[in-house]
Formats: sequence, C-alpha cells, structure tokens
Amino acid sequence: MNITRENTDDLNVVLKLALGKEDYEERVTNVLNTHKKKAVIPGFRPGKVPFGLISKMYRKPVLLEEINKLVSESISKFIEDEKLNILGEPLPHEGEATKIDWDTDSDFEFKFDLALAPDFELKLSSKDKIPYYKIEVDNEMIDKYIDSYTQRFGEFIHVDTIEEKDMLSVSLVQLNESGEVKDGGICSDESRISVDLIKDESIKSAILKSKIEDTLVVDLKKAYPNDTEIASILKIKSAEAANVSGDFKLAIKDIQRFSKAEVNQELFNKVYGEGNVSSVDDFRSKISEEASLGLTRDSEYKFKIDVKDSMIKKFKSNLPEEFLKRWLFEINQGKFTQEEINKDFDKFIEDLKWQLIKDKIAKDNEIKITEEDIMASAKENARLQFSYYGMSNVPDEHLTTFAQRTLSDDKQARKVAEGCMENKIIEFIKSAVKIEEKEISSEKFNKMFEADK
Repeated sequence: MNITRENTDDLNVVLKLALGKEDYEERVTNVLNTHKKKAVIPGFRPGKVPFGLISKMYRKPVLLEEINKLVSESISKFIEDEKLNILGEPLPHEGEATKIDWDTDSDFEFKFDLALAPDFELKLSSKDKIPYYKIEVDNEMIDKYIDSYTQRFGEFIHVDTIEEKDMLSVSLVQLNESGEVKDGGICSDESRISVDLIKDESIKSAILKSKIEDTLVVDLKKAYPNDTEIASILKIKSAEAANVSGDFKLAIKDIQRFSKAEVNQELFNKVYGEGNVSSVDDFRSKISEEASLGLTRDSEYKFKIDVKDSMIKKFKSNLPEEFLKRWLFEINQGKFTQEEINKDFDKFIEDLKWQLIKDKIAKDNEIKITEEDIMASAKENARLQFSYYGMSNVPDEHLTTFAQRTLSDDKQARKVAEGCMENKIIEFIKSAVKIEEKEISSEKFNKMFEADK
C-alpha cells in the first residue's frame, strides 16, 4: 500500500491511496473461508462447498467491503501517525474520479479530500479587557421574591361572597327546552369553575351577585366557549363537549378564594427550613443572598458570551470554508439544502472558531478534567434544576443520586464533561486577562442581554 499526501494549500489536502492485491487479498480470502464454513448449498455437505464456488458467489461484495474497511483504517492511521489536526471528516476527492472495474481490476487507487485546522497564536494578557457585570440586588427585586414565595405557599380558603378571582364548587344538571331536567342529559355533582374565565358578562355578573346554595340557569357554552374547558368542567371527552348545548341548572356548593401566605415564621420555615430565619429582616437578607447567587449565574453566563466574542475577535486565521460547507451537506444526508447550510454557516464558523480556541488553550496550558470534576459539575447542575422549582435545601445525597443518574447516560455525560471543561477554560481566561467589573441594575442588564439575542 502506498499513501501520498498533496497539500493543495495550507488548509486543504488530497490523500492518494494505492492498493495492490497483496494489501487486501488475505483479508478477502479469510472472509470467503468463513462463508465457506457456514454456507448451506443444495448438493454439498455443510462446510464442503468448493472455495471456487464461494468465491464466484461472494467475492465481489466481500472485496468491496474489505477494501472500504482497509481504506478507512489506513486513512485513520495516516492521520494519527502524521498528527494531522483535521476538521470534519475525509471526503471523496472532488476531482476526476478514477474508474474501477471490480470484476477485473486488482490494483486500486482512491483519493480523498481533507481539511486541516489552522495553526494560530493566541496570546492573553492584561491588555485584553473583558467586562464582568455585577447585578445589583435592590428592594424591588427582594419584594418580587417575597411575593413569589407568598404565592407559592398560599392556599385556597372558604368564603361566603363571590369575587372575580374565586373558584366555585358547583353541581350542574342539563335542562331541556322546557327548562326541566333533560332525560339522559349530562349531570355533574362536583364541578369546579373559575369565575374570571367566564366569557359572557351577563352570566359572570349574575354569578358575582350569588352566594352559597343559590341556583342559577346558565348557558354553559356561552360562559365557556372553549370545548376543552367544557370537557374539564363536565368531566367528559372533548369530542362530546363539542355537542353540548342549551341551559344547565348550576347550584353553588362552595366558594374558594386564593389567599397568599402571610409573611411570618411559618413562611420562613417553609422557604428556608425550620428555625433558619426568625425575622422579616433576616428573611429579606436571606432572599438577598439567594438572589445574588442567581444573579451571579446570570453574570457568569453573560461573561461567557463576552469571553467567546472577545476570543473569536483574536482569531485571525482562515478556515477551509468551502470544504466545510460540502462536509456539512454530506453528513446531513439531504436533511438540509446547500442554501439552508449557507444561511447558518456564519454561526457554524463562529462556534468552530470557539472550539478551536478552547482546544488550543486546554492543550497549551495542560487543562484537564477529572471524574471528580465531572461529578461536581453534574451535582451543581442538579442543584440548579431543583432551585428552579423552588427547592433550595436539597440534601447532598439526593444531588449525588440525581447526578449519577445523569452521568449514566453517555450523551448527557458527554454534555456535562464538555460544560465542565469549558468552565475550566473560562476560569483560565479570567485569570489571564483584565476583568473590568461593572455595577448594573437588573433592568439594564436584561435589556443588554436581550440585545445579544
């Protein structure tokens, strides 16, 4: 076998592979012998089929498969031995294809196009300035947190009068055109309706003037034109709800009103655990700490965006864009047109540059991650997920179990490892450049962040 490399330019290479019979014949013969041992052909005992007959039947497909394997293995070994940092994967050469007669040829030649990652310098110093936005925690933000907690831990209470936001427990009986109970009509002894969702104002007004044990006649379809709501109220299927019409006798059995939780010791205990907060001032202080943690995550996320933008601006090398467009088209196997690939190509190039930058920083500075790093990262991700649902005091053993479950999935584990490595690289960049801390209000920060989208 002979492999030669031709650099068409600094970033594009053509590999030429020349194979002789001596390179593949033993592999082909071994496979054919395996077929011979297993072949069941009428007129021959198992394992006694003549090799010539097996060769005539199977040689061509076996030859194709073994040469494809040999070519793939040879290219991979050549890339590894030559320490080529390629982008994408080798593609069949775009130039004139060599014609092959698989029935008669014994010598074969193949050409493949490769794209190389560029060599580039990336020097970091205090001359590189990257902003880090520290978001202020103000009283308005703390008040919003408190309102959220009082909503979360609020409950429905029983009341005697009806207001627009109330929930009613009612019984419903379908009536006929004469205003009497309809034979075979729909009945529900325990239905719940929301007053504020009633669309017909006259019906809503009549209900607002009512009280427990009052009875009204209402056109349920006028009150709730949405079939999904009707189905839920009457406990029937949506398809049946479409056919509901006429009046219903509605009897009010109970009135419930949502009441926010009071800001007191009971709420403090529910939010932060028994006895950890004992006054409103402590509660606001604890919320401020909690908000700061959340805002720090937002600041870090924005910082990552700014680091990426800053590093990409320092990347001055060219990339083999034509090859990459072709490669993207090939690997997606017709999922996208070339026009669609071209439309999103700038974003792809930006992400590729960032990946090359991260790889270089990691290699040049021997940045590595351990199993402990990955587990810690998975646990932190779990903690953030729990906090998103208001669970801020999750025991460590629960976080560990959740993290282990995540890492048992190869795809998720790879994603966690990539995020962990990126975080280490970001920390290295942070230590190597000048960070310009800037105080900013959450309102201004959010507007700036929206501008980045």
